[in-house]
Amino acid sequence: MLQGQANLFMNHQFDTPEQIGLNLKYWNAVTDKLEGWCQSGKIPAATLIAGRSNQMTAPLFFGHQTPAPDSPPLKDDSIFLIASITKPIVAMGIMKLLEQGEFLLSERVHHLIPDFETTGKHQITVRHLLTHTSGLPDMLTNNIELRQKHSPLIEFVKETSKADHFFEAGHASRYQSMGFAVLGQIIQEITGKSCANFLRDEFFDPLGMNDTELGAPDSWYEGKEPIINRVAQSSPPAEFGDCEDWGWNSRYWQQLGAPWGGLFTTPVDLAHYSQMMLQKGTLNQTRVLGQATIETSTRNHLPGIKYLPEEEQRLFPWGLGWRMSWPGSS
Repeated sequence: MLQGQANLFMNHQFDTPEQIGLNLKYWNAVTDKLEGWCQSGKIPAATLIAGRSNQMTAPLFFGHQTPAPDSPPLKDDSIFLIASITKPIVAMGIMKLLEQGEFLLSERVHHLIPDFETTGKHQITVRHLLTHTSGLPDMLTNNIELRQKHSPLIEFVKETSKADHFFEAGHASRYQSMGFAVLGQIIQEITGKSCANFLRDEFFDPLGMNDTELGAPDSWYEGKEPIINRVAQSSPPAEFGDCEDWGWNSRYWQQLGAPWGGLFTTPVDLAHYSQMMLQKGTLNQTRVLGQATIETSTRNHLPGIKYLPEEEQRLFPWGLGWRMSWPGSS
């Protein structure tokens, strides 16, 4: 069954699916599908919220707080690890610095991170990182070993710097999580703040995203009812094996703040961020980005990359951190 909404949401203005202009038949089909998946155990939990411009539905909750058979139902104040949706949000942090004139999209990475090794990588630019055309790996070959050692973020950046590149920057497009590890380090090099603190100061606090953090802070583990207990647990992939100490549900991973996939948030907070994007950089009269920045970030940038095959430019478009619609793909 759908979990009800508690007083937690009384301060939010929500709309019905009909008020937003959604087809109620299709909306009900989606909610039935999610409920069925959770009841059958296909997924442990899900939450659904939909919006248009400055309107949004109340969040709906399905399933359980953990994958365990005896888990309680999903809490209506649950916080979720949103994995790779982290990437476009980090990308907009980079675009915020671009707005401020800190660098150009054509700036080479080794100019911004002095210790970044240039062997085969001297041509990688900020644009290459944002468009997944850098040639850097998606995941490091020693990714699991680094996590088992509880390595800090800088170690992932250093290993990325030393890693073999798959192709010369700008000659192909391949999804690369480690490019966002590098983008997070660029934010720190320029601002003197961690990527997590920069995003909080520039986006989450101004937008009222009070339950959103890139990496869980120590305060989430304190008190009689710690906030960390609101985090819905994930089911790690089988190939992880015994990952209790370093997997997605471990304190190590929760606090790492990985720029490629470590953001925690709620449906309502994420909906607020999405509304800011739809309203070209503002929410409730608070501007966090310029309209031109939003429009630039969400158009296809691959045609401007000289050596990229025409077919990739046309069929697999990327904005600046944002994947565009691909033909034949949802």
